[in-house]
Amino acid sequence: MRKSRRQIVNRIVEATGAGLVVLDVLVFFVVYGPLGNKLDREAHRHTELRQTVRNQQVRVELLRKYEAALPQAGKGLEDFMTNRTPSRREAYSTADHLIHKLSDASGVKLSTLGFRLEAEHKDPLERLAIEINAQGSYEGLLKFSHALESANEFILVREFSFTPGGENGALGLRLGADLYLTP
Repeated sequence: MRKSRRQIVNRIVEATGAGLVVLDVLVFFVVYGPLGNKLDREAHRHTELRQTVRNQQVRVELLRKYEAALPQAGKGLEDFMTNRTPSRREAYSTADHLIHKLSDASGVKLSTLGFRLEAEHKDPLERLAIEINAQGSYEGLLKFSHALESANEFILVREFSFTPGGENGALGLRLGADLYLTP
């Protein structure tokens, strides 16, 4: 009888141990596996969020630099508007004086000079179209066009073409430019 009790106790202990092993395996697959996957996903999400925060901090620093430079840009824009763009009243005389001065300095003879103010004004600056026909040597015409582009006034050369001249091997230049001015 003692043996059978011992066997019964051993079998109960074995059954309990096997049950605990099965329970442990069940808990592992049902609870720990999904939690481990969730933990991995959250760790990955946390890493992505940290990287996003770093990127945003870099952008904030860059924006702070721009913000610090903004007052200087405003002063530069004000300087540009007052010193490099003539008013509408002065535009024609400024352009005429500049073009004649540059043509004299480069040895170019002006054939025609025409101005046309932009009919519809949409931008902060108005555009005065300038049409120039000139004759001279190749070097003189290049010097004239370069001087016009690099003048202190805000002039943009938009059209530039050479034509055969006729007098003493001179070339003709047809040049279209825009002078920007304050309204």
